[in-house]
Amino acid sequence: MSLVLFLVMVVTGPLLLFVYEPHPARAYDSVLVLQNQVLFGRFIRNIHHWSGNVLVIVGFLHLLRVFFTGGFHTPRRLNWIFGLLLFFLILIANFTGYLLPWDQLAFWAITICTSMLSYLPGMGQWAQTIVRGGEEVGPATLSTFFTFHVVIIPVCFFSVLPFHFWRVRKAGGVVRPVSDGDEKGEKKLPVIPDLVLRELVVAMGLMAFILCVALFFDAPLQAKANPGLSPNPAKAPWFFSGLQEMLLHFHPLFSVWIIPVLVAGSLFALPLIQNDPATTGIWFRSQKGRRMGAVAAAAALILVPLSILGSHYGFDASAWLPRVPKMIISGLFPLAVILAALSGFYVLMKRRFGASHVETIQATFILLLMSYVVLTITGLWFRGEGMALVLPF
Repeated sequence: MSLVLFLVMVVTGPLLLFVYEPHPARAYDSVLVLQNQVLFGRFIRNIHHWSGNVLVIVGFLHLLRVFFTGGFHTPRRLNWIFGLLLFFLILIANFTGYLLPWDQLAFWAITICTSMLSYLPGMGQWAQTIVRGGEEVGPATLSTFFTFHVVIIPVCFFSVLPFHFWRVRKAGGVVRPVSDGDEKGEKKLPVIPDLVLRELVVAMGLMAFILCVALFFDAPLQAKANPGLSPNPAKAPWFFSGLQEMLLHFHPLFSVWIIPVLVAGSLFALPLIQNDPATTGIWFRSQKGRRMGAVAAAAALILVPLSILGSHYGFDASAWLPRVPKMIISGLFPLAVILAALSGFYVLMKRRFGASHVETIQATFILLLMSYVVLTITGLWFRGEGMALVLPF
């Protein structure tokens, strides 16, 4: 499904380039011409837009499938790394393409995201200037994002994807339970037509879904970008809304850099942290692992909303301790509390269920995963003017 969506974008992207002009004075108008004057222009743009968004979801679900079936052990360790790189490329592709329509939604979303670079210790302003091509989001930013979106990122995809698929074949295909790995007793089936036919059916179903969505739902396009008029609220792209929500509760350095880097580093080191090839191919590793996962998800769905409500309506540590530096009161202290809570959760789950290290690590991962999902949903639908909590819709 990820490959089909990528190929759809490879086909529809060049079609859009026949009309699109990557310059602030003409970008927005060229999108209007594409939508209103070019035959099927609106439909092609819708397909490209929704394929990119669905690709983020499908790629994320693919990573979760690999994680929850233990598909990152030897001989698949290296492919796990390349899979993470591909997912980050998907995020960067969506991020760079987000600015290209040059409307209010895109302009201010990118302004918010690039402003997060300023929190990088020691080199924040330099990194922000490099990405923007100047002090503000402008023509240089659009040119840089356009070049990355249509040239550099596709080249990276075409370089990594073949190796990724080759490693899958080299490892003997997708993961299977160890009890099913006795090749002597396996029944072999030909790739054509058995596998290809199933993949074709899935691809056709996915394409039908994308075409229906593109037919009935237009890709968003607000008024032309106005640097002097900020919308209220100004939100990051939906796939980064969880980070924006974290900015409301943590010091920017921790919410934008330290916490995400810790999580990303843990994902890359996962084959070393959670090493149990004996359970490879088994969903959630065991029946006990499934129960622990359900408990972890329920804990996140209860505790994170309560924490958000408490932070918004009641608890304000900076007001209680005005002399304590903000980096400590909203950065180091909350991070220490979170790490202590995760350690306590790990110990409690391990003792309560008599679980293995692998099962407990998995439950902790599910707790963090559902916490970020709740933060993302809150940022998307429960934040209104001034980023105040509101009821959705």
